[in-house]
Amino acid sequence: MKPTSTTAGPPPHVATADWNVILADCDRWLRTVVFSRLRDRHATDEVMQEVALAAVRQAAPLRDQTKAAPWLYRLAVRQVLQYRRKKGRQRKLADSYAVRTAPLEATAADPLDWLLADERRGLIRVALRNLAARDMEILLLKYTEDWSYHEIAQRLGVSHSAVEARLHRARQRLRSELTALEVIEAPT
Repeated sequence: MKPTSTTAGPPPHVATADWNVILADCDRWLRTVVFSRLRDRHATDEVMQEVALAAVRQAAPLRDQTKAAPWLYRLAVRQVLQYRRKKGRQRKLADSYAVRTAPLEATAADPLDWLLADERRGLIRVALRNLAARDMEILLLKYTEDWSYHEIAQRLGVSHSAVEARLHRARQRLRSELTALEVIEAPT
């Protein structure tokens, strides 16, 4: 009787994929595909990182190395769609925050008041978009989701004091953006 091996591995006819090599070979054309769908170099880099992570996480061996490229293509398209959904949700949250922060006078019957309030909401959206993603995220969680400091800390996996510090810095940066856009006056 032959001794059996205790380590499980792929069957001898299945090659283990070297994702570093496969990703390096496919990088240029995958970037082209992703860029053509997003038209933003920063977003393309972000999506390509997600594609690489998903490919490396895939632990199953490839039965046919020639099928790696089509699989990566489908993965890249899926990651682009996820990226767009994520950005759409962030945009929706930013827009709802801007609407919630609009002055109550915006409902007045005077068209000039409505126009000024609408312009102010647009400038607030611009200010929010100019913030770093991390700052915008924590502000939106606090003010659109109405989460407490404890809830934010629990969901982000950070301490209560870290949430306080991040929110304080994010509010300061938003205030600076609003001042630069002349939405609010500079503090004296």
